[in-house]
Formats: sequence, C-alpha cells, structure tokens
Amino acid sequence: MKKTIIILSIIISILVVNKESKVVIPKESIRFRVVANSNSEEDQSLKKEIIHNLKNNLIDNNPQNIVEERKYLKKQLPEFTKIVDKTISSHKKSNKFTINYGKNYFPEKKYKNIVYKEGDYESLVITLGNGTGDNFWCVLFPPLCLIDEDANEYPSIIQEIINKYF
Repeated sequence: MKKTIIILSIIISILVVNKESKVVIPKESIRFRVVANSNSEEDQSLKKEIIHNLKNNLIDNNPQNIVEERKYLKKQLPEFTKIVDKTISSHKKSNKFTINYGKNYFPEKKYKNIVYKEGDYESLVITLGNGTGDNFWCVLFPPLCLIDEDANEYPSIIQEIINKYF
C-alpha cells in the first residue's frame, strides 16, 4: 500500500512539474489584473472578494477565438462595474475605482519560472482606490486563469500525502 502511494505521489509530481513548465502566454492574448488600493489586510481581502464576485462573469463565456472574447468583455463592462461597485459598497468603503479594457501597462512578471516582459498588453484592469497594493493577474484568453487555480491544488494534495506517510 505504501509503495502504491509513493508511486502515485511521484506520478502526480511529474504531472504538476510538466504542467507548470508549459504555461506560456501567447502573443495574442487578453490579460486580467486587479490592483488593490494598498497592501493592508482589508484592501487585499477586498481585492480577493472582487475577483471572486467577478469570476463567473469572466469565465462563463466560452469564446471560440479572441474576437469573441473582446466582444464579450466590452459588452460586460457595465456589469463588471456594477459588481465592483456593489462589492466595495458592501464594505462601506470609498467607491473609487477604475475599470479599463484596452492596452494597459504591466510590470515584468515571473510566473512558473517564466519571465514576462513589462509592457502594454491588451487587458481588463481594475484599479481599486490609489492602486498601490499588490495585484492579482492572469490570462482571460486563452483561459489560463483556470490553470492557475488547478495548479495550486495539486501541490497541497502531494504535501498532504507526504505529511501523512513520511
């Protein structure tokens, strides 16, 4: 039994490593970024809640190509604005935020051992308040945001197995 678990753990580890090494943002893509007002616990929590509240609207669309995704995002901007406004209001915070879809500046990012150059990229960017806090970012098209969530689950499963049996 113990040997089976060890072998299974090794296989899962290999799959995770292979999956991580293949995450590359294509040149024709649409990024998503939410910049928190500050790094206070409250502002970072609000950022996460906004991402959570927007999630269904962002991933329910199943575009066949980037043109469809662009049309969908432009059409949904008023709904995104309502969701962000409602979330901020529920925290009794200042409703100051901006939503911009178009070419937006991204600083250099390192993700899964790949460095992405700084520059202006087609993206949906939500900036909360002064926008001086840490940010969340992923790729809406092609949908790489989902890969990130899945990738975060596997290491914890492997760690649980290792902790349980070693």
